[in-house]
Amino acid sequence: MAKNNSLNLSLLLIFAVFAALVPVDGSPEGTKTVEFNVKPGGVVYTFTEGIREYECSFTYASQGGTNEQWLMSVGLSDDDKLFSCSVWRPQGKSYLFFTQFKAELKGTKIEYANAYSQTGQRDVPLKPEEFTVGDSTVTHTDGKFNAQLSKLTAIGRTRHDEL
Repeated sequence: MAKNNSLNLSLLLIFAVFAALVPVDGSPEGTKTVEFNVKPGGVVYTFTEGIREYECSFTYASQGGTNEQWLMSVGLSDDDKLFSCSVWRPQGKSYLFFTQFKAELKGTKIEYANAYSQTGQRDVPLKPEEFTVGDSTVTHTDGKFNAQLSKLTAIGRTRHDEL
């Protein structure tokens, strides 16, 4: 994915994430938010959630501190063309040091992704060289990732429209 996407496309896709996560008709069928523990100790863990045939997996290893409560939200747009995944710490800044992370969206091709750390109450995008966006994954970049992560968001276009 080219890193020089236009601002308009980025804003449209960010809007699509939030539109996908908030069902218009009030039914929760198109969105799901679940809590999970992020555990330190350097062991690699994976947490997965999905809607229908689409799935988001968050794989990580972290050090320091104690368990933290995190949330994962997955959403499918009303027309089934966009699948979104967001992973974040609701309390904001994480006190864990992430040695690695990877989000994988199954059944989609990623069109937008970003990862954030936090300063005070503000989300701060990671530097572009700290992570890599592939067709279906967002992953830390070895030797460039500064071990700070508080939120990760990815939107993928489903193969639904290729019928």
